[in-house]
Amino acid sequence: MRYEEYTLEGRNAVLEAFRAGKTIDKLYIQDGCHDGIINTITREARKTDTIISYVAKERMDQMSTTGSHQGVIAQAAAYEYADIEDIFAAAERKQEPPFIFLLDGIEDPHNLGAIIRTANLSGAHGVIIPKRRAAGLTATVVKASAGALNYTPVVKVTNMSQTIKELKQRGMWFVCADMAGETMYDLNLTGPIGLVIGSEGEGVSRLVRESCDMIAAIPMRGDIDSLNASVAAGVLAYEIVRQRLPETNG
Repeated sequence: MRYEEYTLEGRNAVLEAFRAGKTIDKLYIQDGCHDGIINTITREARKTDTIISYVAKERMDQMSTTGSHQGVIAQAAAYEYADIEDIFAAAERKQEPPFIFLLDGIEDPHNLGAIIRTANLSGAHGVIIPKRRAAGLTATVVKASAGALNYTPVVKVTNMSQTIKELKQRGMWFVCADMAGETMYDLNLTGPIGLVIGSEGEGVSRLVRESCDMIAAIPMRGDIDSLNASVAAGVLAYEIVRQRLPETNG
């Protein structure tokens, strides 16, 4: 893992970041560090439900770019996260049915950035990512998004399947990508829709897949049977775009 300018090191720097309201994606604490300042930092992290990982000193030393981490390193978001209401507000401003990307376990920051770029170009109103087992808005993601993060709100949630259930109550339908599904051309992907993309290795998790209304398979004609997650997101997103075009719907 590469640590760039969004990494904070040292007890005072990390504590002040929490107190200033800086968005921290992950907090790393050295095993065995439980003094007063570390305990205070831990309390601040728990207030915002920040992920805390306890790691060995050797690992902390490898992660450190300053050589003086003092037993604590914080991975701060390079961009502020949005709220789900920001996504609905964007759709309302454009007078369009909501179109949302939901990314289930995308851990590669280059893929995340590329998908956010695709979301923007395909007219999606926002992106939702999970808090755990997923990349956050690091500097690498910002660069890979090619400026899309300036326009596309990204929301981080604790429970993806619960979020889907709540959004269904607001009239949304959900389609996930899975080779065991129905060919995407045979599905009705119009109206308020959420496109769920899983990780390259495991795909969409079982609970999230069971929460979806439709399962879409991308037709394959080659010798291998899977696409990179960002490519799959692009293929399915533009089928949604095609079906949302006025001439497509009569």
